[in-house]
Amino acid sequence: MLFNSIDFLLFFTVFFSCYWLSVNNIKLQNIILLIGSYVFYSFTDWRFLLLLISISAFNYFLALKIEKANKYKSLLMYIGLAQGLGILAFFKYFNFFITSLNDIFYSVNINCNLKILNILIPLGISFFTFRTISYVLDVYNENIKATKDWIVFFNYISFFPSILSGPIDKVNLLVPQIETKRSFNYNDATDGMRQILWGLFKKIVIADNCSIFVNDTFDNFSQHSGSTLLLGAFFFSIQLYADFSGYSDMAIGFSRLIGFKITKNFNFPFFSQNIAEFWRKWHISLTSWLTEYVFSPLNFKFRHLGKRGIIFAILINFILCGIWHGANWTYVIFGFIHGCAFIPLIINNKLNRKEKKESIHSFLTFKKLINMISIFTFVTFTFIFFRSDNITNALLFLSNIFSDTFFLIPETPSFWIFLLVAIFSLFEWYGRQGDYVLDSILTTCNKALRWTAYLFFVVLILYYAGAEKTFLYFQF
Repeated sequence: MLFNSIDFLLFFTVFFSCYWLSVNNIKLQNIILLIGSYVFYSFTDWRFLLLLISISAFNYFLALKIEKANKYKSLLMYIGLAQGLGILAFFKYFNFFITSLNDIFYSVNINCNLKILNILIPLGISFFTFRTISYVLDVYNENIKATKDWIVFFNYISFFPSILSGPIDKVNLLVPQIETKRSFNYNDATDGMRQILWGLFKKIVIADNCSIFVNDTFDNFSQHSGSTLLLGAFFFSIQLYADFSGYSDMAIGFSRLIGFKITKNFNFPFFSQNIAEFWRKWHISLTSWLTEYVFSPLNFKFRHLGKRGIIFAILINFILCGIWHGANWTYVIFGFIHGCAFIPLIINNKLNRKEKKESIHSFLTFKKLINMISIFTFVTFTFIFFRSDNITNALLFLSNIFSDTFFLIPETPSFWIFLLVAIFSLFEWYGRQGDYVLDSILTTCNKALRWTAYLFFVVLILYYAGAEKTFLYFQF
């Protein structure tokens, strides 16, 4: 069920009404939230719902055992890790491992021909398994107490606004809100509606329009000039950002409508000054998760190696980040390249240097402009691996960019798509100091201008709303 669908509109209308009618009974409200989350998730495949419930039950009882255990506490924790990683390995990576083994044997003239399985990947599995893994680890490390109320815990795992594509909320953020009585707040609701509007605009008007040109460019890259391929790569960066951050905006907005505040997942990453700042602003919940549970432990383990230890930890961290996105060597390459991009920052002691928060009216210097363009260009070229079906196609795409057709006039999307992307970029720039664009731009405007802008966005969304297109990160 897509946020940008009539089905979801009908579902959320019924759910919203029932949910707030039970405002005086938090137990009933949480039951309705859980039922709503399961109805939402079952629209993908009811068999996946059984898997989700089973995983929730397993980790609920396991965490209670870990909290009480003494002698076998570590063993129970490793069982929890094995369960979470094993589920991911089977559904997302089993066929990848088999195919890779077949290729390795074939390279030495051995026809192994191991059979792959017809496995359907449950939607959101990378997101809700990471929640269970972090929960088990936090209980084991005594950072949190195990949740005694199974309805609260099951809601944490299955929370419908963010189950399919995140953000990956930590238990100490979401569980206290589930346990606390919630009442309807008009200001939160209107703020949520604004963020949903902006998310719909990014998805339907920007991302889906960019996809037409991007799909043709990547699917038929051998038929296009190098200049057209470069333009297609740039438009894919815009598409991916607008699609994924648009989903996150809508997830946050729908959460606000039902009384929750969840993790901000994007913070205008294309205006970053270096690659470390980019990853502090792109897919923030995943970056934070990997930093806490992968990079920091590895960095501590390799501390005796100095800067070399930090480099090893960063490379492993980003290779895992790439693998998290899917079972393809292109994602491994994507992660490895980004890990390598951190090495100059580590050598020059600039890894943890935080950017200064600037006023919206601050002057954009030439140096900052060059840094922004450089980071956007670097990320765009790495996204070619992210978008390509395999490494061979990615390398061919790159080589065709730098062919003798590089200086030809490129084929371009329509003028209107260019104009829409330009408008989108300007709104992003001038709204970059807020939690999201409309938060910082429209809330300070007079009423007439504010409602004119709302009408403008609504008209564009309705005009471009056609066939419901899935979100790119559903595949991860």
